[in-house]
Amino acid sequence: MSSALGKAHSILSDWLNGHPACFPPTVLNLTDGESTDGDPTLPAESIRALSSVDGNVLLFNLHVCSEGGPPITFPDSDSGLPNPYARLMFTMSSVLPTPMRTHAHTLGFNVSDGSRGFVYNADIAAIIQFLDIGTRVTDLR
Repeated sequence: MSSALGKAHSILSDWLNGHPACFPPTVLNLTDGESTDGDPTLPAESIRALSSVDGNVLLFNLHVCSEGGPPITFPDSDSGLPNPYARLMFTMSSVLPTPMRTHAHTLGFNVSDGSRGFVYNADIAAIIQFLDIGTRVTDLR
């Protein structure tokens, strides 16, 4: 995961250098949460620090875990998350920008100002909605 996020950073950095006025890219990380190549926190932070004139790059995480548990969508705290991997993925995730949060709310998700682009063990319908929300081009200003 750390290596993949590092590669994403390199690609995004090059893209943003050539397209500084673009809509900020969104990185969607689909994962079991277990990084096998070190702590992914710093590579995630470096991705979220990249920006275009419209705002910072967004990093959203879709965590699928074999231990099960109820789906958790767009939480604003890590307090109800079932394991350290889920808490790490939450921490790595960007806060949903207002237009995305508004769209999530219209789809029936319970969101707040601190909701992050993170879902845990979502069903297929919630995964599709997560992807739609995370890739919907909107003005973030």
